[in-house]
Amino acid sequence: MKEHKHLGCYGLLIEGNKILLIKKKTGPYDGLLDLPGGSLEFGETPEIALKREFMEETGLDITKYKLYDANSVKVEWKYDADTNIMVHHVGIFYKILDYKNEIKKKVNIDCKNDDSLGAELYEISKLKKDDVSAITLIELEKLGYILK
Repeated sequence: MKEHKHLGCYGLLIEGNKILLIKKKTGPYDGLLDLPGGSLEFGETPEIALKREFMEETGLDITKYKLYDANSVKVEWKYDADTNIMVHHVGIFYKILDYKNEIKKKVNIDCKNDDSLGAELYEISKLKKDDVSAITLIELEKLGYILK
């Protein structure tokens, strides 16, 4: 089986009992809800990558944030009919404390945004393990939430 390492920066925006998640269009989490964020571009700091990815995927301009955690998971990705890839997904996580703009519920796929169909606040108590990406699940559990 092929192996792939992925490093990304992600934001945890929690308001009351809701969390901001994106609907994934591609990759190992295709069709699942995931934390907004993604890969660092060459030469970017994690904070710049976080702000850029958040804007691309959610329409939000992050104005205040705090480093929260770093963690990783391994997930198997059925890339195509003949190829399975074991992905080692490493994330740097920030709590989002303040932002500007409105959440974009629909986002177009283009050269800047290649995997988010839009963002929405979801009630955490209504989420199921099978609804969210592995990286989202471990962070929600670290925050004390238990999904069924």
